[in-house]
Amino acid sequence: MPRILPLSRFFTRSNGQFAIPLSHAVWARRPSLPASSPADELPRSYSESRSPRNFYEIFPRSLSFGPPPRGPFSVNLQQLREEFLQLQQNAHPDRHPPEVKHRAEAASAYINEAYKTLRDPLLRAQHLLSLRGFDVACDETAKIDDPELLMEVMETREEIEAVEEEEQLLPLMKTNNARIDESVRVLENAFREDDMKVAKEEAVKLRYWINIRESLAAWEKGKPITLVH
Repeated sequence: MPRILPLSRFFTRSNGQFAIPLSHAVWARRPSLPASSPADELPRSYSESRSPRNFYEIFPRSLSFGPPPRGPFSVNLQQLREEFLQLQQNAHPDRHPPEVKHRAEAASAYINEAYKTLRDPLLRAQHLLSLRGFDVACDETAKIDDPELLMEVMETREEIEAVEEEEQLLPLMKTNNARIDESVRVLENAFREDDMKVAKEEAVKLRYWINIRESLAAWEKGKPITLVH
């Protein structure tokens, strides 16, 4: 049976609230805490005003080097999932009495949000940029002023709309998957070199390719294609 890690290892009290400010050096030095009552290990509240939140600190084992440039942009998805499942097992509301169930639900939701963000290259890039003060996820003005890119996006949309049979989507999917792979490669290099300008531009570009992938997955004959940038 896997060892259950207490949530007190992942949360510290600050101004009467619980946050996640620990650096990875602290994670590495921090001893394992003995398991006590599950209710004693839950954070009592979450600081919603703490911004930005570093999701990397939730997973000290699978993301031991922390965010780039110290750690890589790429993530070992299997290791991340294993640590996520262990954390969720500890935070599951059914393991806690009714009076603290709301805290367990909050902890579970927080861990889930962190996992969903870090497992996805686009959301991971947007999160890393937000830690540096760039909000490309919610900024509607964050678009690339690149006529060639915009022309490629428009042409791809027209190609999708012209598809008559589902088999015709395969080459379009292959081409777009190559675009996504290239954007992820560029992001890996940009974050490693701490080049936020390139990282921001490529994250916006990747958002176009992800939108195209979603349009391809949702294709229906005769259905108009709307690409949300």
